[in-house]
Amino acid sequence: MVAGALNAAFPMPVWVAAEISELKVNGSGHCYMELVERTSTEISISKTTGGGSGGSGSGSSGFGGGSGLRSGSDSGSGGAPKAQARAVAWRGVWASLSAYFRGVTGSLPAAGMKVLVKVTVSYHELYGFSLVVSDIDPSYTLGEAERVRRETIVRLQSDGVLDMNRGVDIEPVVQRVAVISSATAAGWRDFAQELARYPWRFEVTLFEATMQGAQTTQTVVAALEQIAFRADEFDAVAVIRGGGSVADLAAFDDYRLASHIAQFPLPVLTGIGHDKDRSVTDMVAFREFKTPTAVAVWLGERLGDFDALLDGFSERVFSEAAAILESAAARLERAGRVVSLGATEMTRRMEVRLERLSGDVARLSGERLLREKLRLEGSEAAVRERPFVILSRSAERLDGFERVVALRRPENILALGFAIVRTISSDGAVGAAVTDASVLPDGQPLEITVAKGTFKVKKHE
Repeated sequence: MVAGALNAAFPMPVWVAAEISELKVNGSGHCYMELVERTSTEISISKTTGGGSGGSGSGSSGFGGGSGLRSGSDSGSGGAPKAQARAVAWRGVWASLSAYFRGVTGSLPAAGMKVLVKVTVSYHELYGFSLVVSDIDPSYTLGEAERVRRETIVRLQSDGVLDMNRGVDIEPVVQRVAVISSATAAGWRDFAQELARYPWRFEVTLFEATMQGAQTTQTVVAALEQIAFRADEFDAVAVIRGGGSVADLAAFDDYRLASHIAQFPLPVLTGIGHDKDRSVTDMVAFREFKTPTAVAVWLGERLGDFDALLDGFSERVFSEAAAILESAAARLERAGRVVSLGATEMTRRMEVRLERLSGDVARLSGERLLREKLRLEGSEAAVRERPFVILSRSAERLDGFERVVALRRPENILALGFAIVRTISSDGAVGAAVTDASVLPDGQPLEITVAKGTFKVKKHE
C-alpha cells in the first residue's frame, strides 16, 4: 500500500535540488549518496515528463572524489538538515552521468556540493524509501558556485576588507617567503625549481595544506594562522597550487578563506593555476598570478630589478665620487696656488718685519747696555765706599759698647754707693758675694767692699 501510494503520487521522475552530504561508489560501480535539505537552503521539487539536461544516455559526471562546488557562504554545511533522503545511481547510469558532469564542470560530484538531479521516487518493502537518480544538471551546480562567489564578494565588501591586503606594505626585497601548498603538488615543485634558477638566495618555508577537497579551507586557514604567529620571519606569503577545474578551485571562493587572506598582515601572492576564472582569493590578495611558476618569476624579477637598481646606484655613486674628486682636485690646485702666493707674500712681510725687529733689537740692546754700564759704574763707586761706611758704623757701635762696658765696671758701680758683701769662713777665707741675707746666721762674719776700701762686720738681727 505504501509503495502503491508513492507510485501513484509520483508516477513521473522529478527534479530535486539538494546538497550531497555523503557519496560512495561501491565495487560494483553503483553510486550511493545522501541528499539533504538544510535550514539555510531552499529545495525545489518539480515534475517533468522528459529527459534532463544531460539525459541518462547522453553522458554525465561521476559522483566520486574531488573538492566539489560549495553552496552558500557556509560552504554547504551551514544549516542543520531538515530533510534527508537516500539516493542511488545504478552502475550504467552512473558511468554516463559522471562523464557528462565532469566534462562540463571539470570535476566529479562530491560531498558538500549543491546539485540538481532528476530522480524517481521509489519505495521497497525491505529497503524502504529512496530516490533513483537518472540525470543531473551540471549548469545548476556551476550557477550555484557563481552565486556563492558573488555572495562572498558582497560580504567582503560589506565587511570593508575586500581591498585590505592590497594596501599592506611590501618590502623592496622579498626573499623570505612562506608558501602554502601541498608538499606533493607539481605546482610546489615548479615554484621551487623556478626560484632555484635565480642567483639570489631565497628563504622559502613550506606550510603544508590540502589544496583540493573539503579540507582546503580548514587547512589553508590553519597554515595562515601559523604564519601569522611568525609574521616577523617572512616578507610575503605565497598561496600556490596547480591547475584544476572550476569545482577543484571552488574552495578559493570560500568566504572564510578569502576573509583571512584579505586581513592578513603580510602581502599575499596567489598562484592558483587557472586560465579562465578569477577566484575571490585572487581578488583579495596583494597580487595574483596565473600559476605558481609565475609567482616565482615575479619574485625573481623583482629581486633582479632591485639588484639592477643597486647597480645603477653603484654606478651613480662612482660617477658622483669621480666628479667630487675632480672638483676637489681643481679646488686643491687653486688652493695650492693661493697658498703659494700667500706664503710668498707672508715671507716678504716677515722679512720686512724681521729687519725692523733686528734694527729695534740692535737699538734697544745699545740703550740697555748703556744703562747697565752706567748702573755698573754707579755700583762700582758704591762698592768702593761701602767698606768705609761699614767700618765707620762698626767703630761707632764699638764705642757705644765700650761706654756700656765702662758704666758696668765694678768700681764705677761701687762709686755710685753700692757695696759687695761676702762671707768669711771660720778659717778666714772670703766666700762668694751674698745676695740673700736670710740665709746668713746671726753673728756671721762678713766682708764689705765699698768704692774706697774694705771692712769686716758680723751680722746681727
